[in-house]
Amino acid sequence: MSEIPDGIVLAHHRDLEGRSFHRPTRYVFLALVAAAVALGLANAFGQRPETRTARSAEADLELLAPTHLRGGLLYQARFTILAHETLAHAVLRLTPGWAENQTINTIAPSPVAQTSRDGDLLFTLGSVPKGRHYTLYLDFQVNPTNVGRRAADVVLYDGNARLLSIDRTITVFP
Repeated sequence: MSEIPDGIVLAHHRDLEGRSFHRPTRYVFLALVAAAVALGLANAFGQRPETRTARSAEADLELLAPTHLRGGLLYQARFTILAHETLAHAVLRLTPGWAENQTINTIAPSPVAQTSRDGDLLFTLGSVPKGRHYTLYLDFQVNPTNVGRRAADVVLYDGNARLLSIDRTITVFP
């Protein structure tokens, strides 16, 4: 039999005597990891979209997007306008929370024009005839260093006339 290396005590290192007091600590840490996985499966940390709707005499606006996000998450927001009256110059205004520490990857279909005003994003959609739908898709990625809560509101205009808005708050988990 070969010699035991210096610093190795067989009863302690091989037979694990005296380590039983660590067992409850290991079980607690294992339970915490399992709880984090269970909460993720229950959508506690985001990604599942929810629908918000605003209605007015001129139009309805439906927003389908998650309100709880995680760093690195890729997600899509869908804005659907149903015109009850013809919208001659439809414009969507997104507050700064939509772009703060997030990357906008895709906008489809491309708006007629896009600009910003006082940190808000403005998407000019053009005319939406009475009784027709217009759907705008925006694909985002949450920057990994983005953490916290912020307003991410949406306002629909016809020219300079404010028609309706959806107020929402997003929460970004690390």
